[in-house]
Amino acid sequence: MSSNPQSVYREDALRAAAAPEDRADVLRLSPEWTRWAYWVLVGAFVSAVAYGVLGTVHEYATGPAVVWMRGRVEVNSRVDGTVASIDVRPGQSIEKGAVLCRFHSAPEEAELARLTRELDQLLVKTLRDPGDSAARQALTALRAERDLALARVDELVIRAPEQGVVGDVRIRSGQHISAGEVLVTLISPETRLSILAMLPAHYRPQLRAGMSLRFEVGGYRYAYQEMVVESVSAQIVGPGEVKRYLGQEIADTVQVTGPVVLVEAHPSEPRFRVDQQTLDFYHGMNGTAEARVRSESVFVALVPSLRVVADALRF
Repeated sequence: MSSNPQSVYREDALRAAAAPEDRADVLRLSPEWTRWAYWVLVGAFVSAVAYGVLGTVHEYATGPAVVWMRGRVEVNSRVDGTVASIDVRPGQSIEKGAVLCRFHSAPEEAELARLTRELDQLLVKTLRDPGDSAARQALTALRAERDLALARVDELVIRAPEQGVVGDVRIRSGQHISAGEVLVTLISPETRLSILAMLPAHYRPQLRAGMSLRFEVGGYRYAYQEMVVESVSAQIVGPGEVKRYLGQEIADTVQVTGPVVLVEAHPSEPRFRVDQQTLDFYHGMNGTAEARVRSESVFVALVPSLRVVADALRF
């Protein structure tokens, strides 16, 4: 208890307040690092503003793409049959009309031989008796049958429709082939390499010939090929039409899940470089293509409402 009943303060508190002691000084900051930190913050702010005003963000139309050999010829079978022999090999240069392969034709050749013998016999008979009108009529009918049998035998010999280099040989001896199946592919001198890209359909109004297209070969990361778009299809097509266009051989290698627009571009050369190696393109190789369709500033990308202001300023 305090000895002075008139005071409202405790004596201990009064003595502590009256006793001299060291008091804390005002907080002092080092001027060296604060000045440095200040200008760093100012520089970062100015850089951010400059990047937001001058920097741009690009939008790309991206989709699958395949290497396409335009002018490549597929030789199909005209009849059902069994392969008897293959007369060419991949990479071989051939002339127009060269034999590519032959089907088994024993029954057809036997029929042709029979008709040829009968025709020769009837021809001798007609020469001996030129006035025999029945023999002349029979000769005409037999000659037509012989020509038909000759055409059937000729159908079993597959010939090159034009000059070129043999690409793929997709048959083997003894294999049964149905009419319409691909036997051999030919690469003609007029064959031209192109990249066929399937880009999302909603980008069609923004795509045009002359734009830049970048193609990354599948399985070779960062193996980019820069090229110029040569044509853009006028219509939007679905996955089924894309498969029909690509053909049975490579349709299953490309995954298309929605409507697309077909874009064609031509690389500057028929090869690409990976790890100091030069590799060739081949028909059906796939990858990813992307075309830059739009660019805008960083500020507009971060604040989309500024796009209205930017459009108004353009007008």
